[in-house]
Amino acid sequence: MEFKVLGKTLYSEDLVSGLIVFLVALPLCLGIALASGAPLFSGIIAGIVGGIVVGTLSGSHLSVSGPAAGLTAIIVTQLEALNGNYQAFLVSVVLAGVIQIVFSVLKLGAFANYIPNSVIIGLLAGIGLMLIIGQIPLLFGLDRLNQLNAQMLDHPFDIGSAIIGIFSLIFILVWDSSKFKKLPIPSMLIVIILAGLLNFLFIQSNSSLIIFDENLINLPQILNSHEKLFFFPDFSFLNSSQIYIGAFTLAIIASLETILNLEAADRMDPYKRTSPPNRELFAQGIGNTFSGFIGGMPITSVIVRSSINATSGSKTKFSAITHGLLLIIAVLFLTPLLNYVPLSTLAAILLLTGYKLAKPELFINFYKKGWKQFLPFITTVIIIVTVDLLVGVIFGIAVSLAFILYHNLQSGIHTSYEINPNGNTTHIQLLSHVSFLNRAMLSKALSKVKDNEYVIVDASQINEIDPDLYIVIEDFKKDKAKLKNITIQIIGCKKNSFEMV
Repeated sequence: MEFKVLGKTLYSEDLVSGLIVFLVALPLCLGIALASGAPLFSGIIAGIVGGIVVGTLSGSHLSVSGPAAGLTAIIVTQLEALNGNYQAFLVSVVLAGVIQIVFSVLKLGAFANYIPNSVIIGLLAGIGLMLIIGQIPLLFGLDRLNQLNAQMLDHPFDIGSAIIGIFSLIFILVWDSSKFKKLPIPSMLIVIILAGLLNFLFIQSNSSLIIFDENLINLPQILNSHEKLFFFPDFSFLNSSQIYIGAFTLAIIASLETILNLEAADRMDPYKRTSPPNRELFAQGIGNTFSGFIGGMPITSVIVRSSINATSGSKTKFSAITHGLLLIIAVLFLTPLLNYVPLSTLAAILLLTGYKLAKPELFINFYKKGWKQFLPFITTVIIIVTVDLLVGVIFGIAVSLAFILYHNLQSGIHTSYEINPNGNTTHIQLLSHVSFLNRAMLSKALSKVKDNEYVIVDASQINEIDPDLYIVIEDFKKDKAKLKNITIQIIGCKKNSFEMV
C-alpha cells in the first residue's frame, strides 16, 4: 500500500518496518549505552539522531544508523582516559563528525569498492552467528551465557520469558511458511503485540509465569524522571590532546564500519539499489556532530538494524526515519506499554534474522567455490565471532590479498620454448599485471637459458618494464649472456627511462 505525503510516495511497508526496527533498536540503544559507560539516555538520543538526521540525509534505502556495539570498547577507553568525564568525551564526538564530513569531501567512501565479495558476505555471516549466539540466552531469560551456571542454582531460566520467546520463534516460522505470509502485516509485528498481551495477562492473573523486570524492555520515563538526562559538550577540553586522539579514532572506526555495513545492506536490498558511500559519510558526519552537541553517543550504520529493516519489507529510507520518530514518541508517551514487551520476543526476531544471514547453505556454497573464495570468507567469519568485527574484516582482506599475491607470483610471466635447426629460442612474455613481485620468477626463467640460445622478452602487454625487472634483464645481459653467447632482445615496449627498443 502506498500514499502521498507532501509530494512524496510513502509505503505502508516502511511504517511497519520502521516500527519493528524501533522495537529492536530500543533495547540496543539502552544496552550499548550501559556497556559503554555512558548515560543511558545518550543511547536513545543517538538512536533518534541516527534515524531522523542520518536517515534524512543518507542515500541508502535500507541502512539504519544508531549507537553501535563496535564502538563500545573505544568509548570505554576514551572515557577512562578522560576520568569518566562524559561532557569532555562529547567534544570528541562532535570533532569526529567534522572529520567524517572532511572524509566525504575527499571522496574516501570509495574504500568499499576494494573490499572482496567473500569478505562482505563473511561480514554478514559473522554478524548472523553473533546474533544467534548472543540471543539464545535472552530467549530463555538469561542475560549472558556465562551467567547460565550461576542462575541455574536458583532457577533454570525465566519460565515466562522462555515460554513467550519460544512461542514467538514458532509463531514467526509457522506464519512465514503459511498462506498468512501474503498478508500486509508481517509476522514480527504481530508476535510483538501478542507477546506484550501475554505478559499483560500473566501480570493481571498474578501468574507464576510473570516475567522478571530485567527480561523486559526497560525504557526510562523521561517526563517523570528526576535524573539528569541531557549532557552537553564541554569545549574547555579542546586544549587536551586526548580529545583529538579520541576524535580521530572514532571518525576512522565509525567510517570504516559504516562503509562496510552500507555495502552489506546494499547486498540485502531486493531491488539491488546502490548507496553513494561519500554521501553516507557526509550524513554520518552531520549526525555525529549533532548527536555530540545534544549529548548523544557516536553513531554508525548498524548492520543488525539494517538487517531487520531489510527482512521486514522496507522499501525506502522512510522506515529508518520512522524508527527515529517512534523513539521520540516512545520516550515521551509509550513507555508503560512498551515495557510489557519481553526481551525474549526481540531475541526470537534477532535469532531468525541471524539465521537468514548465516544459513548453512551459505557455508557449503562458499566451500564449493574453492579455497580462494572460502578461506577469506571463513577467516572473516571466525575472527568476527571470536575477536572483533573490524579485525575480522582486516584479516579477511589480508587473506584475499595473499591469494592475489600468490597468483601474481605464479602468473605474471609466461615462458615458452622453440626448437629450430639454427638454434633454440626462449620466449619470455611479461603479462599485463607483471611487477617487481615477479622478479624471482624472471630470474628463474633466465637461469634456464642454455648456451648459444636466443631469448625474446615480449613486453607488448605493458607500457614500460618495472625497474626491478629491467635490472634483472640488464644483469643477465652483462654477465651470463656475454659469457655463454646468448642473444637477448626486448620487443613490444615503448621507449621509457631505460631507452629500450
